[in-house]
Amino acid sequence: MVGPDKAPKKIDTSTPNHARVYDHFLGGKTNYEADRLAAARIAESAPDTPVLARELRQFLVRVVRTLSEAGIRQFIDIGTGIPTSPSVHEIARSVDPDARVAYVDNDPVVVVHADALLATDAGVAAVEGDLRKPEQILGDPAVRRLIDFDEPVGILCIAVFHLVADHEDPAGIVAAYRERMAPGSHLALVQFAADSDPEGIAAFNEIYAGSPVKVTFRERERIRDLFDGFELLPPGVVGIEEWRPERDHPRTRLKIAGGVGVKP
Repeated sequence: MVGPDKAPKKIDTSTPNHARVYDHFLGGKTNYEADRLAAARIAESAPDTPVLARELRQFLVRVVRTLSEAGIRQFIDIGTGIPTSPSVHEIARSVDPDARVAYVDNDPVVVVHADALLATDAGVAAVEGDLRKPEQILGDPAVRRLIDFDEPVGILCIAVFHLVADHEDPAGIVAAYRERMAPGSHLALVQFAADSDPEGIAAFNEIYAGSPVKVTFRERERIRDLFDGFELLPPGVVGIEEWRPERDHPRTRLKIAGGVGVKP
């Protein structure tokens, strides 16, 4: 397994990576100096960002459990990030032990770690793929082995669409996935919201200025538009801490908003 500060060949560790910064906020060890420096700079402007990271993880737990209890037995987790417990397959299998999950990320470091953790489990797979290339992901042999697109599937896009710029047609990307999803399938999508604290937004823009991927903060109405063709489950498009909360939740300066929709 890859250890901290030891990356596979051809991996750029000199610039911050979104998944590895998130891993650092969660207390993980799969991150590098550039990621830790970026996390520290973000926390200077938005000190509650680690709280937001934990809220995001709890949102994922609630969503996967909700979908599993609704009968979803197969998931594609796009932009999965560094493996963290409880993972999607662990949550889903608490409802049905036969649940299947394809984990997808465009960061080779993520895929290496996921492969190492999941190598002995035939019901899960780690795939290197880019959210912006739906046909590549949907046509991947490992995805096709696990996922039956004639049956309902849960597609999870948790805090990844803010890495898709407007000129890359985020609505068209969602539509490409929707077309392959059987009726009864669910889409969970959340991303950074434009009503975040301006200092936090400025910090993100500055930190990722040298990165090939920029962070796009969208208004909640525009996030809602990404659910075209889906019926939003209550409570609709809201902050992640407001989506079917199970306890009192904190308010944070940076906001992540979205929801879950079902294909009729």
